[in-house]
Parts: sequence; structure tokens; C-alpha cells
Amino acid sequence: MKLKEIERTAVQAWSPANNHPIYLATGTSAQQLDASFSTNATLEIFEVDFRDLSLDMKQKGALPASNRFHKLIWGSFGNGSAESSGVLLGGGDNGVLTMYSVHRVLASKGDPVIAQTEKHSGPVRALDLNPFQNNLLASGANDSEIFIWDLNNFSVPMTPGTKSQPREDISVVSWNRQVQHILSSAHPSGKAVVWDLRKNEPIIKVSDHSNRMHCSGMAWHPEVATQLVLSSEDDHLPVIQIWDLRFATSPLSQLEGHTRGVLSVSWCQADPELLLSSAKDNRILCWNPSIGEVVYELPIRSQWCFDVQWCPRNPSVFSAATFDGWINIYSVMGGNLEAQQKTQADKVPEQVTQTTLIPPLKKPPKWIRRPVGVSFAFGGKLITFGLTKAPGQQMQQTYPHQVFISQVTTETEFLLRSKELQMALQSGNLLDYCQGKIQTAKLPFDENLWNFLKVNLEQESRTKLLKLLGYSKEDLQKKVRDTDGLISQALLLGNFEGAVELCMRAERFADAIILAIAGGDNLLKETQKRYFAKQKTNLSVLLSSIVQQKWQDIVCTCDLQSWKEALAILLTYSKHEDYTQLCDMLGARLESEGDAALSNDACFCYISSGNVERLVECWVKNHETSSPLALQDLIEKVMVLSRSTEMLRGTAGPAPGPVLAERITQYASLLASQGCLAAAMNYLPSSSKEVSDQQLRDRLFHAQGESVGDQQPPPFPYARVNVGVIKPAAAKGGSILEGAAHKAGPRHPEKVGPKLRCSWLGKREESYWLPEKFTPLAPITAPVMGVPAEPQGIHPQLSRLQESGQSPPGAPKEGGLQYHQLPRESIERKELPPEHQALKATFEGLVQRCSAVATDPKTRRKLEDALQRLECLYEKLREQALSPTILMGLHEIARCIEAKNYPQGLLVHTQVVSSSSFSEVSGFMPVLKVLMTIAGKLNV
Repeated sequence: MKLKEIERTAVQAWSPANNHPIYLATGTSAQQLDASFSTNATLEIFEVDFRDLSLDMKQKGALPASNRFHKLIWGSFGNGSAESSGVLLGGGDNGVLTMYSVHRVLASKGDPVIAQTEKHSGPVRALDLNPFQNNLLASGANDSEIFIWDLNNFSVPMTPGTKSQPREDISVVSWNRQVQHILSSAHPSGKAVVWDLRKNEPIIKVSDHSNRMHCSGMAWHPEVATQLVLSSEDDHLPVIQIWDLRFATSPLSQLEGHTRGVLSVSWCQADPELLLSSAKDNRILCWNPSIGEVVYELPIRSQWCFDVQWCPRNPSVFSAATFDGWINIYSVMGGNLEAQQKTQADKVPEQVTQTTLIPPLKKPPKWIRRPVGVSFAFGGKLITFGLTKAPGQQMQQTYPHQVFISQVTTETEFLLRSKELQMALQSGNLLDYCQGKIQTAKLPFDENLWNFLKVNLEQESRTKLLKLLGYSKEDLQKKVRDTDGLISQALLLGNFEGAVELCMRAERFADAIILAIAGGDNLLKETQKRYFAKQKTNLSVLLSSIVQQKWQDIVCTCDLQSWKEALAILLTYSKHEDYTQLCDMLGARLESEGDAALSNDACFCYISSGNVERLVECWVKNHETSSPLALQDLIEKVMVLSRSTEMLRGTAGPAPGPVLAERITQYASLLASQGCLAAAMNYLPSSSKEVSDQQLRDRLFHAQGESVGDQQPPPFPYARVNVGVIKPAAAKGGSILEGAAHKAGPRHPEKVGPKLRCSWLGKREESYWLPEKFTPLAPITAPVMGVPAEPQGIHPQLSRLQESGQSPPGAPKEGGLQYHQLPRESIERKELPPEHQALKATFEGLVQRCSAVATDPKTRRKLEDALQRLECLYEKLREQALSPTILMGLHEIARCIEAKNYPQGLLVHTQVVSSSSFSEVSGFMPVLKVLMTIAGKLNV
């Protein structure tokens, strides 16, 4: 993919990796002439701005040069100063070697030439800077001449040793990328010499025995110190040889892909598996030297490319200089091909029809691969991977990838308490469990709550609950004063004789007679004898209710501060079939009419009635349950109360409601995250119809693997979707490809290896059937993704390509898949559930009220937009896709809107948003906030 271009007959050099912005320097090429036959020489610097989509580059500096250039390199020498951008070093004719200040070229002030020398005896064709010491420069020219320069003192060079024999031109010099004192040089005859600067002598020479290797390029391996490549310019041997100095008798391997001589090579420093080469066959190839495969190919529509170079700062980009006077910059990662073709069409219309789609690399390069990674998985599993690489590896050796799977446990106290609860439930010894909770309770409320739970597990629970409320027959016999309180306690305990006696002693004969009616004929006759007059007292209401057995009146009219007395009356007098309902009514009054403390006391009423769901609703309203330990505290009470209710009734309790089901699902999910999969499975109620429970049960079952034994899998909780492309031959018989259906059956069906579909960037897709016992032979280095085919009409770009007769990238040329328009399905909108229709009426009514008084056009537009965006909420309500917490919050917001209490509505809105998933509420919660804000400003 071409990114930039410039028309210059020149050699090139990229700015170093630490320079920003990215620059490209060009110097007029020696022994080449353009169409003007000019013999002038110019050094130019261009900014390479990839944000600019045009192909042009901006010139940032230019300098007339005294000599044309055979070689140009850019070094970071002197970058320590604030104004420095490094130096440019150019090799020219007649042994001229010049060093330029980049800063002065860019600033166009001062003399850019820092130093110049003519020590060499011929053209300087080879230059390279030491990657470890940026002041060391190696240069090569004619007559086997190699000099080592110190850029701090450019006058006297040194030599790496005695000139090699026979004497010939130096075509390339290159510093080793791992060992700083190793330098190599190459000759056109195909011979390469490796020098050791510590010894000032050559240490090894390599050459091809066929004597047909005309060396045009050389490069060291970026990571393996003993390996290098040599390229051959000979049309009869257009190869790239890979040498390992440990086995220097013959090449390690040979890359054969060009049809004519190779002119240049460049090894990517960011990924050793990317090696560029350009040749006389008008092709630029990118190789993976490890396997000898071409991973990227770029045909060029100009004369030979004599130089390719990777960009040091952006390794996905490379430049190519051609003999017909163009320097082009390409990307191996693909790009905006349509924009490129449009730009080229404006310049050269006849070339548009010949444009070839160039695919990107076959797999991601090293710099965008993850060297290490970590991911949490279901069941508290932590999966980590990393690349283990030993130094000095062979190129053919596979880099081993290690994947570690570990169990992560973060909530130790939660797990300990959960295990204690499970042991108590399994052993049935819940009395001792409750007693332990009573002894360890830190607050009186918690102690009383666990006392109530414990009494529910014992015989004669009503009598014991009365004692917990502070009433006892034994204590009554000891009291001789305080007449009203004694009478009340006697009534609460059903002691009519004692109550009548107390009334008679206090000369409260009317009360005595009324009580005697309820006490039987004998007591009534005895009391009537002593009855002389009627009088009203503070106990009249209580007396009336007891005598007439109107227990509901007591629940509905009693002073809430006396809720214990009311509960004691229900424990003493109410029938068993009415007791549960009356306790729930008393608890509901405490929640709705009482303060925070009384609302909290409603839990005692629900424990007395055995109503687990109402206990959870009350607890959640008054206590925080988001932390693991707080949730554990609630589940302990829930499980003990559920077990006591089952023991009392002799049957399992009803299926949990939405609030309890949500907390149980949270609890099971938390257990699963800590690795307790079996325990999490046990807590999920099998009779629950909640979708979240069913999905979690399915996931827990399959996550346990072989440990579930012969248990049957739970019903499949997901909607089945058939995915595939319909072929013409199968149009009548049905779809060829169907989604895999989840069928209930034996846990261990016939085992078939999984099928992997591997592709990367849409290049190609292959399928592999893996055996049951699969041992990977090589690491997977490419991302795995499935790219299903899309029917015609769904993807607009694909439709346009088909209409124009073109095939999409990667599509088969013949016999490919045919796409058919699927019939459109009519979608009927469901009705809102009856319990949520009030939400729509309230919200749309608010929009109408605001629209009636709003005069600002901006506000009216917001209201119109709000009406449309509320459809997202209604759709979720129709699909029942919202959690109970969000639904409760929405109804509370609606009540605030009806009461015109918009500040309270905004407060509830904040609580709902902060406790919910963003993806679940982002479609409608913002618009509700806008509505309430507007309504508050308009005072509607």
C-alpha cells in the first residue's frame, strides 16, 4: 500500500528512531541522470506526515552539494544538545566523505557542513554507523579500502586490519547488531569478510563455492549475532543466502523467489521475521527468513528498485528508490486503497485499470503481537502467557509459548464463612450454627435477629418468640401493680381469669364483663355478678379487637412503636392459616410508615412469618449487599430461614422471586469466581425461571467438566440461531449450515475433536479437525477469528463490488459462494407488560407537559429526541431484559415524577446508574435525567 511518493533521482536515508517527526533525506544519486541531464547535486530533507492522506511530502530543508551521492545515512550523533537532530553522512565520488548538520539544513542558517574528508581513493559506496557507539562510522570504497572514523575527530581514520586479497571494491559494510566490535564487509565477487576490531584482523571469510554470487547487499540478523544474509545481483543466481558463522562452510539456507538479480536487502530491526528485498524483476518481496516463505509481495510499475529501507521509527513502513527517479513509501499493513487509486487516477488515468489489490502481511508482525498477556476466565481461573526465548537461538527453532492456568482466590474470609454455612446445611445442625452466630454478633440487632432465626428451628416456636418479645406467664404471677400493664400482659398470654380478676380489683367492671364473654359461660356468670356499670378505658380498642377477634384491625391501627405487642397478640391469638399474612402486613407497615429503625425491625416480622422473599427485599433496602462479606451475611440468614420453613411445612418452599434470585445468582457467581463451582451449582434453585439463573447453571455445569459424572445437562437457556449461507441447490431443502443445537442427553456423547477456523485480516480461511488427543506442534502466532459470509444486500461495500462485477479482497475467482437475498421477516412489536405500562404513561406524560410550556427551540428539540430515545427503554421492558434493581429504580423515578419531586428523582437516578452496568442503562437513563432536569426548570 503506497503512502507517499516523491520524484527524485536520489539515494535516501530515514531519520533515526528517536527523532520526531519522521524525516526522509535524499541526495542526488551519482552515476544517474534525469531527463534534464543536470549534473547538479542537492541534499534535501522531507517530512513524512502520515496524517496527511495525500501522496506528497513537504520539503523542510535543502542544500546544494558539491558532490553527488553513492550512499547516504542519518545518525543520531550529537543528539544530546537541544538544537541537534543528528548528522547526515554522504559518500561521494573521488573519495569524498561529508558530514552535515541536520539542524542547520532544516533551519537554513550557518554552514551545514561539519566536516569533509577525501581519504578514500575512489567512490565511497558503503557506509554504516555503529548501533552501540553513534560516533563510530565505517566506510568502504575501491581497492578493498575500509576506514573506521570517530565523528569527534574526522581527520585521522583507523583500519580494521590488513586489506583483503585480492583487492576489489567494497559494496557493503555493516556493523553487527549484537556485538559492538564486529564489522563485516562484502565484495561484488560474492565474498564477505568479518572483522574483529579488538584484534584488528579478519576472523572469518565466507563465499559461495559456485563463484556466481555477485554480492549486492548484506545485513546482520537483528537478534542472532552469528547470522547474516547476502544477496546476489546475478540474473542466473537471483538468491538471498542466509549464513551462520558457526557453520560457515556453506549457506544455512537460501531464499529463492526473484526471477532476476537482487539489488538490495533490508532486515527489519523490530521483527527478525521480516526481510525486504528488491530485484530487477520489478518486485519487492518481504520474506520470513525462518521458514523461507514470502509473506508480502509488492509489484512496482517503474524501473528497478535499487534500494529498500525500513523506517526505524515506524516499522510497518518502508521506502523504495527506483532508477526512473521515484522514491515511494509503502506500508506492509494495508491502508486506504480506494483513496490511493483515486489519487493515482488523477495523475495517470491509464494505470487505474491495472491496479492490483495488495494484501497485507499474512500474520501480525512482532511489534503488534502481545509478548505477554493475562485474562481472567470463568471459575476464578487466571490465564497468563509469555514468550520464552533463549539467547542465540537458531532461526528455524520455534519460539516456545507457555500458557499458565492458575486459580485465583481473593475473598478468603468469604470462602471460610461460605464453607461453614455449607457444612451446617449438609449436616442439618443449624441450631449450633445459629448459636455460634448469636455469640459472635457484634450488634444487638444482629443478636436478636439470629435469636429469632434459631427459635424458628425449635419446637413451640410461638411461645419462645413471645419470650423474645419480653412476655412470660411466670413473670406475670410475680407482678402485683401497675394494673393496665398487667391486664395487657394477661390478655397477651390468654389468661382471661387473671385479666378479669385484675379488672374487678380495679373496679373496672365493664372491661371485666367484656373479657368474661371471651372466657366462657362460667367466667361470664361469675363476672356478671360483680358488674355494676360500664366505663371506657385506654384498653377499649384492645379489648374490642380481642373479644371480636379483629386481628387485622390491630395490625392496621396499632402504634408502630408498639409493634412488639402487636406481634405478641398475633403469636397468641391468631389462627395458623392467618398468622403468616398478618405478620407480613405488620412488617409492610413498619417498612412503609416507620422510620429507618422501624423499617429495619420489619425483618423480625418476616422471620416470624417465614417469608424469605420479603426478608430479602427488606434487608436489601436497609443494608448494603454489594461486598462479598455483606452478601454472605444475607445468604446465611436466607438459607437458615428457608431450611426452617421447609422443616415446618414439610415441603420445599416456593421458587425465589426476582430480588432473591438476583442475590442468589450474585452469590453463586462470586463462589464460581473463587473456584467453588460445585458449591455455586448447589445454591442455584433448579425451579427458578429467571434467565440469569438458567444461564449461570448451564455455564457452571459445563465448566466442571468430568467432575459432574453422569448428571444430565440443564436445559439450554439460549435462543437457537441458524447461521450460514444458503446455496441455490439447498434453497428448497433448507439451510446448508446450521448453528449447533444444544440437546439434552448423556454427559459424554461420542467425542469429536473441535473444529478451528483460522484467519487473519480476511486473507483466507481454513478449517482443521483436531483429534481427541491433540498435541500442538507449533505455537499459534496468528489471531483466531471466524469471518462468516454475509448475504447480499447486508454489506453495502460488498453489494457495490458485486454490482460492478468486481470480487471482494480474498474472494474466490471461480466457483465461489453465491449470495442470495434472504426474505424479510415482518416484526410485530410486543405489548408492554401490564406492570410496566405506568412507566410509559408517566414518562410520555412528562414529555407532553414540558412540550406544552417550552418555548426555546433547543429545549423542544431535546424533548423530541427524548421521546424517540424512550423507545429503547420500552423495547427492553417488552423483552424483559432489565434487572429487578433497575426496574425498582424506574418505578421509584416514576413515583417521584408523579409527585413532581424531581430532586429526589435525580437522586434515585444516580443510585440506579452507579449500581448498574453501563451497557444495560446507557440507552435510556441519560434521557430520563434530561427530562427531569427540564421539568424542574419549567416547573411543570
